[in-house]
Amino acid sequence: MRTIGFHSVLVILGAALLAGCGGNASSDVSAADNSADSDTSASQGEIVVDLVESEELDFQVVQLADNLENPWGIAFLPDGDMLVTERPGRLNRVSPDGSVTPLSGLPEIRSVNQGGLLDVVLHPDYENTGWIYFTYSNPQGEEVTTTTIARAQLEGDALTNMETLYVQDPPKEPGRHYGSRIVFLEDGTFLASIGDRGLRDPAQDTQDDAGVLLRLNADGSVPSDNPFVDDDSVNDAHFSYGHRNPQGIIRHPETGTIWAHEHGPRGGDELNLIEAGNNYGWPEATYGREYDADEPVGVDPDQTDRFVEPVIQWTPSIAPSGLAVYDGDAFPEWQGNLFVGALAYQQVRRVVLDGNEVTHQETLLANELGRIRDVRTGPDGFIYLLTDDASGGIFRLEPVE
Repeated sequence: MRTIGFHSVLVILGAALLAGCGGNASSDVSAADNSADSDTSASQGEIVVDLVESEELDFQVVQLADNLENPWGIAFLPDGDMLVTERPGRLNRVSPDGSVTPLSGLPEIRSVNQGGLLDVVLHPDYENTGWIYFTYSNPQGEEVTTTTIARAQLEGDALTNMETLYVQDPPKEPGRHYGSRIVFLEDGTFLASIGDRGLRDPAQDTQDDAGVLLRLNADGSVPSDNPFVDDDSVNDAHFSYGHRNPQGIIRHPETGTIWAHEHGPRGGDELNLIEAGNNYGWPEATYGREYDADEPVGVDPDQTDRFVEPVIQWTPSIAPSGLAVYDGDAFPEWQGNLFVGALAYQQVRRVVLDGNEVTHQETLLANELGRIRDVRTGPDGFIYLLTDDASGGIFRLEPVE
């Protein structure tokens, strides 16, 4: 067990790590592969960090499961179990004691570079509808894939009644920047992110699904009040555009505001306040710089009024992935704060809001657990993390008196 003092959770500066990259191996995973036996072992709730003395409170970190291969998304079932995706193409049911059961019935998934099985969320009225929503990279040819949104229902250890809701158009060859986070809104519609797929320019092409946030009804149809439904030059499903690779999106339960973050290139990661119809600038406006030269990719967002500026930007890159707003009871001092997972520097960033302004940030667990891929507030009021590694894990933050 380890103890972390306050000085260890201050913001760490240094050279940015390469953000969000998976392996280059490609594989197509079928439903038969998804039902294969898993050798994932449970840690039975082992305390791995016994005391973190943060600015507001003390907490410990418990590991619930390990040996998960690049876990990407987590959702909480009403019976206390969790659904956890593994990027190579497996969806698991994880019990409170950490035992892992792979589920069968997934569609064909191509795990290529950053692609695979990605986010998973439940319908807000899951107990009545039974719908589970997930995103994945769908093979459309030898090297071509799409970000695809689907839903299914769970019967025992199998997915049934599978429905494909949306397929990115047009498909793209680079196996990166899939976006793929989903969040339901108060009106029953949902937003889903699609990255620029590593091609930049499509993010400003309003007929291309790359680099956008989509807004869809629960059945995958397009809401009649979407911002561009009366504009023939824009895809009706688009809610906002000009995004690079958004891998975190939430609706704040107190204010109703929508927050999303996205990866920049070399620097210029962004936290954005999302509003219907906005253009967030990528690649024409960004604080990021080219990977192969110390040159700006576009103009600084504060030097143009053509696009919406980020609320904050991170340079060097923290490589944000996963976004939660804390609304539980276990950590009252953190009520309403945002929590950002970070792949670079292997940390969690706590973001304090005053209305729509960021007033403070605190770095937690830097270089302690691994690359943080997802962060969620659980129904028990604890904070849950996934670490993106070939032997990744599920972790829970619990208060210490």
